Amino acid sequence: MVYDASRTTAAPDPGAAVRAGPAAGRRPEWLKVTLPQRGAFQDTRRIVQGNGLHTVCESAGCPNIGECWGAGTATFMILGDICTRGCRFCAVKTGRPTGLDRAEPERVAQAVASMPIRHAVITSVNRDELEDGGASIFASTIRAIRRRTPGVSVEVLIPDFMGSREALDIVIDAAPDVLNHNVETVPSLYRTVRPQAKYARSLWVLARSKSRGMKTKSSLMVGLGETEDEVVSVLCDLRAVGCDIATIGQYLQPTTQHLPVRRWVPPAEFARHREAALAMGFRHVESGPLVRSSYHAERAIESAGAESLASKENP
Repeated sequence: MVYDASRTTAAPDPGAAVRAGPAAGRRPEWLKVTLPQRGAFQDTRRIVQGNGLHTVCESAGCPNIGECWGAGTATFMILGDICTRGCRFCAVKTGRPTGLDRAEPERVAQAVASMPIRHAVITSVNRDELEDGGASIFASTIRAIRRRTPGVSVEVLIPDFMGSREALDIVIDAAPDVLNHNVETVPSLYRTVRPQAKYARSLWVLARSKSRGMKTKSSLMVGLGETEDEVVSVLCDLRAVGCDIATIGQYLQPTTQHLPVRRWVPPAEFARHREAALAMGFRHVESGPLVRSSYHAERAIESAGAESLASKENP
């Protein structure tokens, strides 16, 4: 069964005048980070490269790569490094992927076993050309990590699988500890920011996952021209489908070919978003200029009370 969002029409664009304005200008001081060149950072890089793997940390140009890799953690990106969609905010390559690496789940599990971590995050490119959108590889990766490192909890950041219930259920049946699917932006910006996605479909992914007992999570970028009220409205929508964890961060333009930053959102505004989200009932919220979907993921799972499969089997 495939979720049908064809009857959903885009909302009027209340922020059109803001979005038509100039780019935000130079990056403020609070967004400048230093990349480490030694220690755990280089150790993590060697483990990733040695297993022939991709990470979203590198492919998407995450500003937290130094902090996370320096702590010996990484978000692994499966299903290759070429995406079938062309979202205008994302640095991951767009094109026609070739082939499917059935051995990838075991290599990811081997890498996780080589790293001193308690929580692994697995994401992917979109593979819309595959019948299940790559869901079976997600499931195999979850199970491979559990076999090698049963004490490690597993979070997956999944695509929308084109609204396929069967594909989504393949991932859910593998029992990840956290199921993450990002709405990314406000509804009025979808046609510009992620033209091949649908806001209603993303909410459906989260609602379906929650109805199957998943601990759910979603992320939102700001600085693309949305209003503060629109951000609050998205948070309300997420809570309405039972979302447990929210992350909010500043959009950063990967290249000049991507959408420009319309506004540098100040830290005080991120603090207001966090307070509003917690008041709505989110169990954990990360909100700040450098926050990304997997930022402090282990902290989020602990705060949200997500119980790993390992802890269920070994009380």
